[in-house]
Amino acid sequence: MAMESSLWPSCNYSHNVTFFYNWVGKAISKEWTTRDLVVIGLGVTVCFIVVLSNLMVMIAIFINRRFHFPIYYLLSNMAAADLFAGIAYANLMLNTGPWTRTLTKKQWYIRGALIDISLTASVANLLAVAVERHQTIITMQQHSKMTKRRVLLLITCIWAVSILMGLVPSTFWNCECDLDDCSTVAPLYSRRFLIFWAVLNLLTFLIMVGMYARIFIYVRYQSRYSSRHTSEMRHNQTVVSLMKTISMVLGAFVICWTPGLVTLLLDGLLGKKSHANAFEKFCLVIAECNSLVNPIIYSLRDDEMRTTFKSILCCLCWRGRCQQREPSPVKIESPQPEETLGCVEKSQDQDSYNKDDC
Repeated sequence: MAMESSLWPSCNYSHNVTFFYNWVGKAISKEWTTRDLVVIGLGVTVCFIVVLSNLMVMIAIFINRRFHFPIYYLLSNMAAADLFAGIAYANLMLNTGPWTRTLTKKQWYIRGALIDISLTASVANLLAVAVERHQTIITMQQHSKMTKRRVLLLITCIWAVSILMGLVPSTFWNCECDLDDCSTVAPLYSRRFLIFWAVLNLLTFLIMVGMYARIFIYVRYQSRYSSRHTSEMRHNQTVVSLMKTISMVLGAFVICWTPGLVTLLLDGLLGKKSHANAFEKFCLVIAECNSLVNPIIYSLRDDEMRTTFKSILCCLCWRGRCQQREPSPVKIESPQPEETLGCVEKSQDQDSYNKDDC
C-alpha cells in the first residue's frame, strides 16, 4: 500500500490562490496604487473600444452582401474572437491587483481560460483563413466555393477546440499535484503545459507565414505571365489587395503575440530563473493591442468596408432617415451594381445622394 501511494503525487486541493502565488514568489499587491488605478482605467477603456470596433466589423459583414463569402465569414469570426478577447481582458483587469486575493481557484481558472480561448480562436481562424486563401488562389479563384453550411461547421469546430484548450489547465494539466512544476507567470498552471502551448502556437505561426509566402510567390509568378486583359488584371489586383490585407492582419498578430508566447516558453523551460514576471505585463499590453489593430487595418485597406462603417454610423446618428439614405458609392474603375450595397438596396437615383448629410 505504501508503494502504491508513492507512485502517485499527493494532491492537496485545499490550497488557495494566494498559496500558489507565494510558492512561486509572485507578489500580490495589498492595496491599490495610483499607477494600478490608471492602468486599469486605461485598460478597461481600450477593452470597451475593442468590443465596439470589432462588433462594427461583424455588423458590416452581415449587412453588406458584397462580403457574403467564406473568407469574410472567417474574418467576421476573427472579429468575434477579438471581441471575446476584449471581454476577457476586461475581466482580467477587474480581477487583478489586490482583488486577486479574493479569487477562488475556480474564478482564477476562468480568468485564465477566457484568455486561452480567445488566443486559440484567433490562431485557429488565421489558420483557416490561410488554408482558404491557399486553396482559392492556387486554383485561380477570387472566393472559395465552400458552402455556408461548411463554413458554419468550420466556425463551430474552431470554437469547440478553443473552449477545449481553455479548459485543459483547470481540468488536469495544472500544478496542484506537483508544486515544483508551477509557473511563475500563471502560478496554478503547469510549466509543461506552457511549453506545449507556446511551441504549438509558434509552430502554427511559422506554418501560416510559410503558406502566405508560397501564395505571394505563386501570385507574382502568375501575374508576370498572365495576359494583359483588363478583366484579368482587375481580378489579380483584387486578389493581391485582399491578400495584403490578410497578411497585415497575420503580421500584426504575430508581432503582438510572439513576445508573450516567448515569455511563456522561457517561463516553462527556466521557471524562476527566467524572471518572466519582470516583463509579463508589458507583453500582455502588446497582446491586448492586437484586438484593436484589426478593425483599423480593415478600415484603411478596404474602401467598401470603410464605406459600410460610415453607413452604420450614419444610421446610428440618423435612424429616422436611414431608410431614405444610402452610403456613397465606392470609387472603382468599373463599378458593378451588385458590388455596392448599404443599409438597404440602392435606388435608381443614387447619384443624387448628398454625402454631406451624414
